[in-house]
Amino acid sequence: MMHATGKTSLGRRQFLRALGAGAAVAAASPLALEAKADSETNDEKRKSRYMESDHVKAYYRVNRYPS
Repeated sequence: MMHATGKTSLGRRQFLRALGAGAAVAAASPLALEAKADSETNDEKRKSRYMESDHVKAYYRVNRYPS
């Protein structure tokens, strides 16, 4: 058993309780936020988003496997 000698000490159990309480608050905070509706239309959701740019070309060139 540890005895405090004039210093405020936080024991292992108190630390774990505080950690658990903080995790519970962090887990509950997203639940309090309102859900927002998606603003994309169905056509926008289905459109192509792939764009072949210079950095994409460089990635495939560098990571090309030998035949």
